[in-house]
Amino acid sequence: MQNDTCEIVILETSDLHGFMLTRSYADHREVSYGLARIANLIREIRQTQPNTLLIDNGDCLQGTPLTYYHAKISSQLENPVIACMNELNYDAAVPGNHEFNYGLSYLQQAAKASSFPWLSANIIDYATEEPLFDKPYIVRILDNGVRIGILGLTTSHIPNWEQPDHIAGLRFDNPIQAAKRWVKHMKQVEQVDIVIVAYHGGFERDIETGKPTEALTGENVGYALCEQVQGIDVLLTGHQHRAICGAKINGVCIVQPASEGRYLGKVTLQLEKNEAGWLLTERQSELIEAAHFDPDERFEQLVAPVEALTQAWLDQPIGFVEGDMRITTPEQVRLREHPFIEFINRLQMDISGASISCTALFDNESQGFDTQITMRDIVSNYKYPNTLKVLRISGADIRSALEKSAQYFDINETGNIIVHDAYLQPKPQHYNYDMWEGISYTLDISKPIGQRVITLKQNDQPLVKEQLYEVVMNNYRASGGGEFDMFQGKPVVKDIAIDMVELIADYIRERRHIRASVNHNWHIVNSNQTGII
Repeated sequence: MQNDTCEIVILETSDLHGFMLTRSYADHREVSYGLARIANLIREIRQTQPNTLLIDNGDCLQGTPLTYYHAKISSQLENPVIACMNELNYDAAVPGNHEFNYGLSYLQQAAKASSFPWLSANIIDYATEEPLFDKPYIVRILDNGVRIGILGLTTSHIPNWEQPDHIAGLRFDNPIQAAKRWVKHMKQVEQVDIVIVAYHGGFERDIETGKPTEALTGENVGYALCEQVQGIDVLLTGHQHRAICGAKINGVCIVQPASEGRYLGKVTLQLEKNEAGWLLTERQSELIEAAHFDPDERFEQLVAPVEALTQAWLDQPIGFVEGDMRITTPEQVRLREHPFIEFINRLQMDISGASISCTALFDNESQGFDTQITMRDIVSNYKYPNTLKVLRISGADIRSALEKSAQYFDINETGNIIVHDAYLQPKPQHYNYDMWEGISYTLDISKPIGQRVITLKQNDQPLVKEQLYEVVMNNYRASGGGEFDMFQGKPVVKDIAIDMVELIADYIRERRHIRASVNHNWHIVNSNQTGII
């Protein structure tokens, strides 16, 4: 008698960012995350769940010194990320925005080496007017005849961040329109019973209330996909690095497994067969924490050739610090000028020739530089593959950007300055608070948002609203990333298309000794209390 019920399990990884192993590249310590831990979890689930699909939702090829070294120095060797994913027999992968950081040819090389297809229905090759990869979707047919359609989508906001030469010849279409077309096609032409959409993007609205949680730029349209596209059963998401499970939007089961292999997303579907075919009767998502599982020892062997070279490269001494450039309290770095931030800004100004610079302390893991600087120190502190651009912007633009950064702070009930919750939830966004050099300014956090810049000068003279200034910043910020809209579309005076890691290393090598110093050109105050923070 034919079985008239069926259980399907969908497993999702997303935003792995090169974390194949379970060690920190900053200090060799064991960490509780990484694909090596998830690997044993995946194998355990497959032993008991024969109808299991494994999908990666993007941003796997960039993020650790391992991936940087492979892309920049030893790309002729086997890609360590793809080797691990091939070992796990992924069913499909979706390109994320960071897949383009090392150029299109590197992504295509990785896709060619993959034993699984890459899917994205809305990344279009201008030359062919077809999706960049072979197909926008795949169909998996189970032994009992259940047909499962898997559609790939990628955030269309990539041109706002990525280097133009990395995405030359590509068009990033609206994911919602692409989904409407291809979900309908899969239902009508492919006759699929289940539709899974793997979208490298997140949610622009609160999952429970539907209220906007960010500016509706189109970077994240997960909520709109659930509301506007008929026929989606499961929406796999990412990009925001959030841990989301157990919820449904308009009946669509959703999941997002944070980042760096901290969780495995799992969706379980129950189906019953009737005269009309297979009917989905139940859907539920959950997250399984990687920390509870031992790492798969085979991963060490898979990445060994590139890993050994990476570790040797990381320990190469580059130069020395005169003074103290260590970061012990990241929160204080953003409240009082710190030698490490001043060094990065001064370096950007020296390399670019611009008289004004801005940069951020990307996260709370940065430790600054000790007395001896190695490549490990550089890549641990500057984790993104940014390049530099010099923009020509007005004094009004600079003030607007400072007001935007000032939103990073809030004042709690005891009157102390704290980080605004919007920069902590749904994920930490410390990288969206900039500190500036080449100008002097004071931010008063007790003032209303939009009125916090109380002094703004260059060479002891107030910045002129209409006057144009040349400012160097990373390419992410220059594109308006982080909702710095005042920078979008501004003239690019100079484009320095070399990774900051390389620029920092070469800068220190050339000088051998760098000096820790600050000039106290900016201050954060709370006028409701006495004195400067």
